[in-house]
Amino acid sequence: MYVDDAGGSPLGSTIGKSMSDFAAGAASGAFSVNEQGGAALLAAIRDMAAWVDGESNRLSRLNEQPMLGNSNGANVMKPYVQQVANDPQGFNTQLKQFRASLLEAEKGIKQAMVNYQQADTSEAGKFK
Repeated sequence: MYVDDAGGSPLGSTIGKSMSDFAAGAASGAFSVNEQGGAALLAAIRDMAAWVDGESNRLSRLNEQPMLGNSNGANVMKPYVQQVANDPQGFNTQLKQFRASLLEAEKGIKQAMVNYQQADTSEAGKFK
């Protein structure tokens, strides 16, 4: 089975960089999106952000050591399970970074919509 390790960099750093690059591309005018397409993308981004926000309390339980009992195996696993959720590449850590990247994506889409309007206005002016 192939596991993409993002070139050895932590997942959150690649997500964050991708979204920063995306927003920078929109800011530079590298791409544009019309109102209808932008609205659909923004709705998807906002839905995902709402899901992450809504699940944050439930998922914060992963910050706690699980109650697995007092057997030798349970005592070995307890800190490991907690660490996997919260270390730099852990689920909660990555989810927080993903949530932050959604703000960058929203910023990029909004700028791409402005780019579209500017390009449309500019081109329409040529036909007068």
